[in-house]
Amino acid sequence: MSQDLPLRGAVPNSYVLLLYDYLAEQGLDATVLLGAPPPASHAESPTRFPVTRWKALLETAAARLGDPLLGLHLGERVTPAHFGLMGYVLLACENLAAALQRLREFERLFYDVSPLRVHAEDEQLILQWGTEAGRPGALADEAAVTALVTLARDITAAPTMAPISIDFVNPAPADRSPHEAILGCPVAFDSTSTRVRIPVQWLAMPLRHPDPQLLALLRAQAAEQLRRLPPRGEFGAAIRTLIPELLQQGRADAPTVAGRLHLSLRSLHRHLAAEGQSFRALRDECLYQLACDHLADQRLQLGEIAQLLSYSEQSAFTRAFRRWSGQSPRRFRQALQTRGHAQCSN
Repeated sequence: MSQDLPLRGAVPNSYVLLLYDYLAEQGLDATVLLGAPPPASHAESPTRFPVTRWKALLETAAARLGDPLLGLHLGERVTPAHFGLMGYVLLACENLAAALQRLREFERLFYDVSPLRVHAEDEQLILQWGTEAGRPGALADEAAVTALVTLARDITAAPTMAPISIDFVNPAPADRSPHEAILGCPVAFDSTSTRVRIPVQWLAMPLRHPDPQLLALLRAQAAEQLRRLPPRGEFGAAIRTLIPELLQQGRADAPTVAGRLHLSLRSLHRHLAAEGQSFRALRDECLYQLACDHLADQRLQLGEIAQLLSYSEQSAFTRAFRRWSGQSPRRFRQALQTRGHAQCSN
């Protein structure tokens, strides 16, 4: 069974616009297919797009194109401009080591989902992302990793450079050869985390447009943009606390939550979008956690649990729980009982 956390986080609007450009190249009207594009980034304030919506846009576009490799194809086309201010920060660095330092410093402006962790091992540098912010899915993960490789090739003017290996958390495709051809290295799947391994020697590689004076100005702008972002999860955390309380009163919808926080509905959604979250995903996360707690209480019938979670029918609760966890609540409860019996017998 899946125990993945609900997806949360954000990507730059400028990164999302890459998809609109790509669809135009394919002769499609992206606005008709996906809706109006997000506004372009500007220097005064970061513009961010919830990763839940980014995932949905990619899935819609891939289905329309009949292209399960859309993430790879998008990543191949990325330029520094597609990451807004951060793209130019990286381009102005002296070498790849400095670019990696700036990436870690301003990561939330670049790709604000699960945080990047970096460590060295046997003359290799490992860039690693977990799933603590959920799983964006194969299309988003492959677009992000391919974009990172493409960006490294661009800023170093080394178009053939390739990592040592790459691991993805997603299930393996029937044919991984397109991944290995585009990324230039062995690619594995079903990993516990996303990992990109590069030689430590790469850190000394000079970049093609180093500019210390420009970098100082850009870093100051990036620091101001970072300062304007809300703390990770602060607003969402308040809503996570509020939803269980409102469920006990029978209503935990967006208008009710907004009213309790003395906000308009529009402001509620705007604050959540700034944290890379949506109300629906946040509410689903709370409902899923509460459902798991209730299912562990063998005294509660499934119909009673559905009522506790404000579902008018048990069937609606079952469909929702299957969407969250990949299995029915009954099967989940049976698995809990099996584990409990095994622990008691040890």
